[in-house]
Amino acid sequence: MKGLKHITVVGMMIWVCSGTASAAPIFWTDWLGTDQDSGPGFQGQGIITTSTSTVDVTYTNANGIGFFQSSGGIDYYQNGRSGRDDTISPYTSSLVDNSPTGTDIVALSRAGEQTLSFSEAIANPVFAFVSLNGNGYAFLNQDFNILSSGGEAGNACGYWGCGGVTKNIVDIGGGNFLYELNSSNVGGTEPHGVIQFTGAFSTLTWESASNEFWNGFTVGVQGTADEIFPDDPNSVPEPSSLLLIGVGLATLAARRRKHIWAFSSK
Repeated sequence: MKGLKHITVVGMMIWVCSGTASAAPIFWTDWLGTDQDSGPGFQGQGIITTSTSTVDVTYTNANGIGFFQSSGGIDYYQNGRSGRDDTISPYTSSLVDNSPTGTDIVALSRAGEQTLSFSEAIANPVFAFVSLNGNGYAFLNQDFNILSSGGEAGNACGYWGCGGVTKNIVDIGGGNFLYELNSSNVGGTEPHGVIQFTGAFSTLTWESASNEFWNGFTVGVQGTADEIFPDDPNSVPEPSSLLLIGVGLATLAARRRKHIWAFSSK
């Protein structure tokens, strides 16, 4: 049996430009085996190869993670445990044509800050989540769309089972909002699926508010910002200017603790 999993995540908005998502193949991260030590100071490296570019991806977590699967291992993106079929995958939809590539996954387990960085601005990123059992993500001032989840809208269940998710918006004051992705426990208790942000991004930082084992993710993109938004190059700033100014992560975390969810064991 899989271990108990309890997680709350706080995210920092980096920037959103104009533009809407459209149906297209997703270029998923190919995680590399540079660092296999999941302990404190973990840094995972990967690449995203789009139609015209190769983007370096760096994931850092000072407190360490549960595990890092960059080559081989269990395919947690299967439909249930019966193999792949992207026509009914919990990770595909009218906007996502293909499920995550290979078996690559980052499994979270420790409270604290973590960051995804891209070597150039990317567009309309998607997060595939595995086993969001009683857990959730929350992103500061960054709305997202729920594209799919296992057991809903004709999708097969995920590796650990079925379950739905909901989006909740929390006003934390000062003109700031948390956009939460919650397990709904409707149709099962093991959500697997995909959410998508729209815009151009170079860095994403969030905080896991509790220790748990485990909740997995990977990230994909529709393309680079230059590829997806070629008609409005001025709308895509340099990556160094994408970070939201004026809201420190420590301040956000302090506010977020007022909204930490309580989870029951399964």
